[in-house]
Amino acid sequence: MAKNKGKKPGTRRVGRTLAFQVLYGLPFAPRDQEPDLGRAYNQNPCVLDEESAAAIEFGESLVLGAGQRLAEVDAAIDKFSQHWKIDRIARVELAILRLALYEILYTDIPLKAAINEAIELAKTFGDGNSRSFVNGILDGVARAVDSGKFDVNKSF
Repeated sequence: MAKNKGKKPGTRRVGRTLAFQVLYGLPFAPRDQEPDLGRAYNQNPCVLDEESAAAIEFGESLVLGAGQRLAEVDAAIDKFSQHWKIDRIARVELAILRLALYEILYTDIPLKAAINEAIELAKTFGDGNSRSFVNGILDGVARAVDSGKFDVNKSF
């Protein structure tokens, strides 16, 4: 059966997009309070407008998972973003990297799928350099995962 190219995006892509939008918005929240990711996700206008319950559920699992592992994910970004401190990375790319690294390191999503989806997000929401920047960092992480430098059983 052929894929529906050019038609509605798949459930996971929609869920990833929703998760990205919430992760992107987190730095804009007041710093004096700990963000409630579940509430932020469920109150996001894009989530409220989404009709697919499966996409909403998948996106929420990504947001909550990435939020729980934020320190570890940020440490990986810091390690693999040579010469770039996290606070200097643009918010779009940072949200994409956080989402993709959570998928790479803590879910059963294949490495190539996580990287490809991150690149699609970068094409959609980033600027002309976003795709290359995101791909470079994720490629380094994927090679490290493949060579056993992380406690993750995935191959590239």
